[in-house]
Amino acid sequence: MTSTTTPPVPPPEAEAVVGRSEAVERVESRNLLVLAGYHVALRLAWIFKTESVIVPAFLDTIVATPGLRDTLRGCLPVLNRFGHSVPPLLYADRLRRAERKTSVLLAFTLMMAVPFLVLAASWFLGLHERWSFFPAVFLVLYALFFSATGLNNLAFGTVQGKLIRVDRRGRLMAIAGIVGSILAVSAAWFVMPAVLSQGPDGRLQGFGTIFLISGLGFVGSAVFLLAVHEPDDGSRASSSRGNGFVSAWRLVKEDAKFRGLALVAMLYMTIQLVFPHYQALGLSEPSDSQGVRLATWVVVQNAGVGLFSPVVGAVADRAGNRLAFRLLAFGSVIAPVLAIALHEQWLPGGASLFWVVFLLLGLSPIGMRTLSNFVLEYCDEEDHPRYLSTLKLCMAVPFLFSPLVGFLVGPGGVGFAPVFLGVAALVATAGLLTFTVHEPRHD
Repeated sequence: MTSTTTPPVPPPEAEAVVGRSEAVERVESRNLLVLAGYHVALRLAWIFKTESVIVPAFLDTIVATPGLRDTLRGCLPVLNRFGHSVPPLLYADRLRRAERKTSVLLAFTLMMAVPFLVLAASWFLGLHERWSFFPAVFLVLYALFFSATGLNNLAFGTVQGKLIRVDRRGRLMAIAGIVGSILAVSAAWFVMPAVLSQGPDGRLQGFGTIFLISGLGFVGSAVFLLAVHEPDDGSRASSSRGNGFVSAWRLVKEDAKFRGLALVAMLYMTIQLVFPHYQALGLSEPSDSQGVRLATWVVVQNAGVGLFSPVVGAVADRAGNRLAFRLLAFGSVIAPVLAIALHEQWLPGGASLFWVVFLLLGLSPIGMRTLSNFVLEYCDEEDHPRYLSTLKLCMAVPFLFSPLVGFLVGPGGVGFAPVFLGVAALVATAGLLTFTVHEPRHD
């Protein structure tokens, strides 16, 4: 007597998951190119508001008092990281349950354009000269922009996690980095020196045009998202995970692997505490061509992103994000050390070689993107928004000390050297701790 065994029938949920996976794979190559195009356009818009050069220089232009200028410059990273962390944490659960993540990404990209279009209009209307409280208006708009940026990054990470395979995300970063850098650098090199100039009072002029280009660039990047094909993931039926802060605390408390990565991320992010002060350090030596010098630094920094992105992307795809990030961390240590060495004339060259510092600053945005890609591998697709938003919150913790950094580098503090070298030591510690964090590719 012959017995037959009936093969198990997969549950409907499993069939639905397989169906969605196949649908995603069919359009992956197209989506990869479209998302790369989106990032290229975003880079074009971003280069005209580079927060390590253009934004601090603008703040220095609208604030006359040196001590207040240093303190407000120190507030910029706080507002930056607040926007990158708190709004995404509050929105993560809602994004997880959104039917179309790409539509959410489109809305947040358009929101990024609004603050810079308002700043451009304010400059053309002369409000920066007529309103004594204009620096406060600028800080509010800056905070709104980075709130939109934080939500945008959360949505992009979720869209990427859904539509692009783990071992192709480095390729996406590389394509966007190379093409985006070439176009952004070319645009900045031809536009910025022609637009930025010193007025009769010695202050920089031309920020209205710069911010207008940036705002319109963000609008243009949003157009690319209309071409993304996103299969329905059925997430509209998912239940809520509750309060974002409670969910984040539970994740940090219960997931030891994530906790190790979060610590590394927090130490690495201290590199950005001194970002607004590089241009002040570099401009401490008088020059009649400040506009050209600023444009050069913007170009070099973005060229660094283009040079390093393909290398880091290839390492991430082939060997994992842990090794890629380790290289970025140790490379990032060089920038603050070199800046002080040139400023203090420990090395020959001085101001003429200060552009090398900004080349190395191109590692920082790649490091943040690599951390985001890294944490996506720590969880299932459904939990991507939760893990991303919690990581962003952890990365914001060091920025509580940013105003203190602004005070310390100012006239009443200890100066640039102790602060910059202290930050370098913290980033080096982050690099060493990468030897202890979990690498999901080894599972």
